[in-house]
Amino acid sequence: MVKLTRDLNPQEFNDYYFLKDELKDFCRKEGLMVSGSKQDLEKRIVHYLATGEELKEVNVKIVSNDSVSKIAMDSKLGENFKCSEDKRAFFEREIGKGFKFKVKFQKWLKANPEKTYSDAIEAYYEIQNSGEKTEIDKQFQYNQYIRDFFEDNDDKSLDDAIKCWKYKKSIKGHNRYEKSDLEALL
Repeated sequence: MVKLTRDLNPQEFNDYYFLKDELKDFCRKEGLMVSGSKQDLEKRIVHYLATGEELKEVNVKIVSNDSVSKIAMDSKLGENFKCSEDKRAFFEREIGKGFKFKVKFQKWLKANPEKTYSDAIEAYYEIQNSGEKTEIDKQFQYNQYIRDFFEDNDDKSLDDAIKCWKYKKSIKGHNRYEKSDLEALL
């Protein structure tokens, strides 16, 4: 497994998989910002490895004046919907304790600011009952790998999947599941 150091070039960096904690540790050591998503950290590191300079970023914080403490069925979702604890409590009260802010539902909430909470509950049930698999975003390579592993190996355990994942991320190249990754189990 390759170590993340300032000696890597951007291409080498992109050839390997690094955990978010590894990216944050590198940023701390090099005096770079450590906040943001894994993609934000990767972007900063690639720029730093290419130029030796910190990426200049502009932080924009959007503050909503909407009072979310009084959520009603006919309240609009609003722009920049955030999955906060008060909203979770609302949905748990209306849907039940099994409620989760799953990715597909979160995307629906953000894409429909003009809809009401009543519309959101209907959409939640439609999404739950659709049976469609949620597309896993690029930054969640581990989750995609595990899903693909089990689609090809329903007789294997999660421990087997994790061993194969650890093997895969330790070698140069992409991190998508391939049948040949099973050699890690031998």
